[in-house]
Amino acid sequence: MKSSILKIAFLAIIPFSFGFTLHAQDGIPSEFSVDGMKVILKPSIKEIISVRLFIKGGTANYPKALEGVEALALEMVTEGGTKNQTRTEFASALEKIGTSLASSSSLDYSEISLSCVKSFWDPSWKLFAEAITSPRFDEKEFSIIKGRVISQAKQAESNPDQYLQNRALQNAFGSRNYSKIPAGTVQSLENISLQQVVAHYNTILGKQNIFLVVVGNVTETDIKQKVAAAFATLGPGKIAKPEPSVEFTPAVNIEDRDIATNYIRGTMNAPGVNEKDGVPMMLAMNILRFRFFVELRTKRSLSYAPGAFYATAAIKNPYAVYYISTTDPKQSLQVMIDEINKVKNEGFSEKELKDMKETYLTNHFLGLETNDSQTMSLGLAEVAGDWRNTESFMTKVDHATIKDINDAFNKYSSSINWTYLGKEDAVSDADFKQPQMLPAAEKVLPNK
Repeated sequence: MKSSILKIAFLAIIPFSFGFTLHAQDGIPSEFSVDGMKVILKPSIKEIISVRLFIKGGTANYPKALEGVEALALEMVTEGGTKNQTRTEFASALEKIGTSLASSSSLDYSEISLSCVKSFWDPSWKLFAEAITSPRFDEKEFSIIKGRVISQAKQAESNPDQYLQNRALQNAFGSRNYSKIPAGTVQSLENISLQQVVAHYNTILGKQNIFLVVVGNVTETDIKQKVAAAFATLGPGKIAKPEPSVEFTPAVNIEDRDIATNYIRGTMNAPGVNEKDGVPMMLAMNILRFRFFVELRTKRSLSYAPGAFYATAAIKNPYAVYYISTTDPKQSLQVMIDEINKVKNEGFSEKELKDMKETYLTNHFLGLETNDSQTMSLGLAEVAGDWRNTESFMTKVDHATIKDINDAFNKYSSSINWTYLGKEDAVSDADFKQPQMLPAAEKVLPNK
């Protein structure tokens, strides 16, 4: 059993979004309720069945002092055994039938997943349901799992990229929910007790706060029977209080560190994925990422992997990111700002949009070939508001115009919250400039 914490940056860089191609032989997704619990089902002819139990709220479900408590709880659920089976017995039962359980925690949700072959569907579901409804929560196993998670947190804190990501979110969001680290910190994890983990898990596991997504060769009747039997005793649970969106203010946060490579991350506001500007902003940031690659890596060799992306993992409080790791931060920042200003004043081109649409959709569909990826896609769309938005995604990409992406980019790209990790004497506050629009009389006509 392998459990992992979703890495926000990696999700955001990949053009992962809420939609997929329906195979001609596959069924149409549908929604139904079982004793007050929402279920989304998409029949498939594939022999692999994927199930995900989503828990809404994410970092809104716990205070700053308990960073990592939800991730730790789900690790215990998927790896700590059940009331009827020890950790070893449970792992052996899964291994015998080739079934896997995993969990992940992110900013706005957590999830527990099951992947199995059709021929072992019934025993796999039984183990999945038993883990969720009757976790063992053994003190000895908790100590082992907690020790491993703390070790992972130490590695993350020593990794400049991961550290930069966490610091940038803290700088941009202040005391808000997105400043919390889903995986936890060494300090927070060391202070979390098994009793706190159990209490937290019992709080979030309620029918109002969870929903199930199933993609596979199964029937609605079968799913209804299984869900009713497994989750009949669950209460309503506690729904996290929504938090108003935050508007970033221009800022420069420089953290001195004696390292060979300097790391820079700029965070700015972005539209919600289901808003009118959502898809155009995704396309705009992907085109800009290609421009950064050409200007910063190909032409000037300033960085191996410069980036610009819409953070699709940030569902409730969306943002976009500029990123670079470089030995020449001063020149790199100037090139990045020059490219941003060029877009703001001249706009993207029709050719760039046409090429990006083809690339974006191709990568998007390739990333959604498996049933596992489709349960994640449907689930993220539901967390964002409605799983049915998966069906309109391709249309939104196809219908996006050059005016749409230029307008979206101009609307959200005027205020950047910069975070720098590296040699302090290699930069100054003045290097971290804000994008500017030229007066109308000086602007080059856009959309050429």
